[in-house]
Amino acid sequence: MTNSVEIKNLSLKYSGTDFKAIDNLNLTIRKGEVLGLLGPNGAGKTSLISILTGLIKPNEGKVIIEGLETSKNIEGIRKLIGVVPQEYALYPKLTAKENLMFFGSMYGVRNPVLKQRVEEGIEQMGLSKFSNKRMDTFSGGMKRRINLLAGVLHRPQVIFLDEPTVGVDVQSKRVIIEYLNQLNGVGTTIIYSSHLLHEAQTFCSRVAIIDHGVIQIEGPTQEVLISEGRVKSLEEIFLENTGKKAKEYV
Repeated sequence: MTNSVEIKNLSLKYSGTDFKAIDNLNLTIRKGEVLGLLGPNGAGKTSLISILTGLIKPNEGKVIIEGLETSKNIEGIRKLIGVVPQEYALYPKLTAKENLMFFGSMYGVRNPVLKQRVEEGIEQMGLSKFSNKRMDTFSGGMKRRINLLAGVLHRPQVIFLDEPTVGVDVQSKRVIIEYLNQLNGVGTTIIYSSHLLHEAQTFCSRVAIIDHGVIQIEGPTQEVLISEGRVKSLEEIFLENTGKKAKEYV
């Protein structure tokens, strides 16, 4: 199995702070894996994803995605990745179909391929009868489904997800996870960041728990869950590696 993402000796320190947001971090994500990137608020997840997607540059180290180094070919990498943010990256006054046609064209997908992908995606998400409705009439779960489609219309090789099912109803969550499993089934690598540990435990093939900018524990999910001769929940493992008290990050 080839590597999809390689992170080597990565460090990041924001100006005006006296600690590293990312501290000499090393991580390899194999092609076709679903990696759960987990950690408390302020632990370094957002900083790490921002580096991987080219939004910020690290102070030290390097990142290689699908064989390309971010410091040398970030534009080429952006064509290979899809980013699905927690915030809705949609235009409320446009319809679902109009939003998807717009974002697909921004990624360089042209008709008739784009139109077909939009129609197929909307159908898979169970929203065909709402395709010509404006986004500001959609429920949160419906917006989440369209938000996901907008980030993957160009068929990226690696997808970055930030809380893709937060605050949605059970039906929408199921549809989203099933769709992501379909993408993963054809070899798409997924980096999934969430606070929903039970969902991560069942969805992710591999997990990495980060705290204070350092990977505390990492490995295949089922191996991580086996500790001291018994199977633990991901929540137990999480608390053991990040502490049980609420934290303050300055």
